[in-house]
Amino acid sequence: MGYKILLFDLDGTLLDFDANEADSLKKLFESKGHPFTDEVRRTYHSINSRLWSDYEKGKIGQPEVLNTRFAETMACFGVSADGEEWERRYRELLGNGAQLIDGALELCRLLSASHRLFAATNGVTKTQLRRLELSGLSPFFEGVFTSQDIGIQKPEKAFFEHVMSRIEGFDRREALMIGDSLTTDIAGGNGVGIDTCWVNLKGKDADGAGCTYMVTSLEELIPLCG
Repeated sequence: MGYKILLFDLDGTLLDFDANEADSLKKLFESKGHPFTDEVRRTYHSINSRLWSDYEKGKIGQPEVLNTRFAETMACFGVSADGEEWERRYRELLGNGAQLIDGALELCRLLSASHRLFAATNGVTKTQLRRLELSGLSPFFEGVFTSQDIGIQKPEKAFFEHVMSRIEGFDRREALMIGDSLTTDIAGGNGVGIDTCWVNLKGKDADGAGCTYMVTSLEELIPLCG
């Protein structure tokens, strides 16, 4: 162990994206005159997951994910929607949601006293910065790296190489990538020789996870980080 630099994913790791997303989507659809029913929710999540998967595989760019997901969803219900306008409103709602995973604030406050903390996220820059500020986490981070700014997403090796090149004194032997996604955070960190910690808050099957460590609560990170 003996880590000095901690690279944190944000959504699902420190920020409770599920809670923020559910609240924001409900407000968005209702503001457009369309109740956010279970059928609408399932349709949106199916389309959104497919688009993000294509993005992570490099098949499409992030703008296509963001600007088409709502138009595609509403098209399934015979409604023509301006995907870009819906996305702008959704971003406003998400940006004002600062729900935290239990223990995230205290964890970052404690670790920042002895470690250098950086965020490494596939999220949208403006939204993530706003949420970090509102949640109270922003003061504990030395820097925030987003796929939108870099132009490359996790788990691509180039994403992590960019991050490493921008952190003064970076030594991969003293760094730990911490996140909830095996396919982006863990695979990405492994790909550049950085130790990884899977934040498995939902108790998923750990067989074949490939991570250096696994925790099921944020408080378990405190002794692990050293």
